[in-house]
Amino acid sequence: MRRSCLLLLFAALLSGVPALTQSIPAQPSISTVTLGHSLVPLYGPWKFHIGDNPQWANPNVDDSTWETVDLAPKTGSIDPNAGLQGFVPGWTAKGHPGYSGYAWYRMRVRLTGADGLLALLAPLNVDDSYQFFANGRLIGSFGDFSGSVPTIYSTRPLMFALPASVLRGEASRDNTVDLAFRFYMAPRTLTQLGGPGGMHDAPAIGLADAVTRAWSVAGDDDLRGFSSVLASAFLYLGFTLLILMLYVFDRTETIALWPLGACAVAALFYFLLFSSGFTFLIAQLQYSLISVVLIRVFSCLWLITFLAYFGLQAMKWIRNAIFAVFLWGTATELLFQVLTLGGPRVPKSVFNAFLVNTFAMDAAIVLLMALIAYFGIRRSQRTDWMLLLAMIFYGIPTLQLVLRALHIRTTWFPFGIDLQLVLLADIASLFCFSFVLLRHFRASQRRQQAMVEDVKQAQEVQQVLIPERLPQVPGLAIESEYLPAREVGGDFFQILPHTSDGSVLIVAGDVTGKGLQAGMLVALIVGAIRTAVEKSFDPLEVLQSLNRRLCDRGNAHATCLALRIAADGSATLANAGHMPPYINGKELPMEGAMPLGLSFTAQFPIMRFQLAADDHLMLLSDGVAEAMDEQGRLFGFDRIQTLLAQPVTAAEIASAAQKFGQQDDISILSITRTAVLEEALV
Repeated sequence: MRRSCLLLLFAALLSGVPALTQSIPAQPSISTVTLGHSLVPLYGPWKFHIGDNPQWANPNVDDSTWETVDLAPKTGSIDPNAGLQGFVPGWTAKGHPGYSGYAWYRMRVRLTGADGLLALLAPLNVDDSYQFFANGRLIGSFGDFSGSVPTIYSTRPLMFALPASVLRGEASRDNTVDLAFRFYMAPRTLTQLGGPGGMHDAPAIGLADAVTRAWSVAGDDDLRGFSSVLASAFLYLGFTLLILMLYVFDRTETIALWPLGACAVAALFYFLLFSSGFTFLIAQLQYSLISVVLIRVFSCLWLITFLAYFGLQAMKWIRNAIFAVFLWGTATELLFQVLTLGGPRVPKSVFNAFLVNTFAMDAAIVLLMALIAYFGIRRSQRTDWMLLLAMIFYGIPTLQLVLRALHIRTTWFPFGIDLQLVLLADIASLFCFSFVLLRHFRASQRRQQAMVEDVKQAQEVQQVLIPERLPQVPGLAIESEYLPAREVGGDFFQILPHTSDGSVLIVAGDVTGKGLQAGMLVALIVGAIRTAVEKSFDPLEVLQSLNRRLCDRGNAHATCLALRIAADGSATLANAGHMPPYINGKELPMEGAMPLGLSFTAQFPIMRFQLAADDHLMLLSDGVAEAMDEQGRLFGFDRIQTLLAQPVTAAEIASAAQKFGQQDDISILSITRTAVLEEALV
């Protein structure tokens, strides 16, 4: 009986064990951390769970069924995106592929040796934003969680002080503290390599002074890491200024506008990237949208640059293909950014399509560069190796995605400085392209020198056509003043004495246009005048002859005035649209007429008058009346009338108009009849 009772009692005890076990709540695992003067990395074990529940910040939550995550990096592990060492793959590589959205990390630690204020150095490499809780209390966050979708910024070092009230509260027992991270990863981050999601390195805990020092060192490392970005920004800014100076030197070199735009866009992109890494002014989404456009514009401009410098501007189908690739790439990438804004449930097909689209777009760019190089080499008798090398180096970063997929490093850290393949390729490409720019600059210099020589020769010709020393005409005192608006002027005058009857023919005029072209037209007209006077000294016949010569030359037009003064002072004046002369300060009333070169049947009015002794005749070009000051006021005919109301020389009138604001060529002839001729005739 005793044995039976003992057996029954033992069986009853055994049957009650499971019920007793189920009634006792599971105890969370606790990691002991001994604090000293240095930081202690919290490798784990961390409890991990995808999804979101505000109660998971509570230190009493049962996380015994959660996954266990170890954040200790494997030896030699490297971030395939940024090249950083000590990389820990995220949750997509640990059983949750393709998942984006919220997830939680929890860890309960017992702190020993804590004799001061404590702080936590947040993980330095994360996807994408997080909130940090200690014993159920929100301590801080990275990113803005106030909206329906958190605002994401570029990762940067952060530290969080652990208030003594939290560590000594009811939730903390036996010097334990419950740490929790609430993470959010945007769907577009799934395109990164290496397994995105959550923490890629471990946070560290320690005394506040030690954490502050570590945070400062991490900030310096972060700045050195962005040094290549800043170097790229200043590199492209320097080339932008260099090309701008070359273009200002020679405005006809419009081909330089393509690399000028490309370098300016690249400089803007890199400064934007640097700013997004050190300020909270630009969110990651805003940066992504802007960078998509800038990168595609940069690529398009450089392809057009290579097309232009290879001399293939006439091949419009390649240029149209470049613009088509630009529109294709920009539209599809912006569409992808929009499709991945809606939350974690983004179809996998979207990411597959984006990946295929990226490879196809890079292949299209490589194909376009190959076509440009092929046709450029065929077109030129001698290969431009520097331009070809510049294009090859430019195309290397296009293969960066392929290199990363093949686990080929594209980032190095000599002396803690982030040295990327993109920067090396940019330096090599711009170095080679600088030789191309230098060659074009030297060619531009030669063209400029040739133009200077042409202008100098045109000036010498014009000095011969418009003599500084005027011929001596008995009975007439003639003086002239000529101020061209440019190196070569468009005004002209000829003073031709008749050797037999003592008369003189004066022809003055103004051709349309300015500069060298106008100067060449002046040479034509002066030659035509010399030819015409061999047949006749009659002013009307001279104008008609000039009109016939100019009508045969398209857009060659000129206003002109022909004046013959006989020995007895009688004058005959024919006018073709020129300003009427002034006699003794008063404008001669003349009928209007068409300029030379407009019509073979043009009629030119004739006017006859008599010059008495001491009569003063003034012939002016329209450059005097059309002088304009800074307020836009014209010199005008009233000021001319005021000047001529008193004795004034041709030089004084020209100087007054020039100081007022010369806009056009100024030519003035002053003719005064003297008493010498009167006495000779008596």
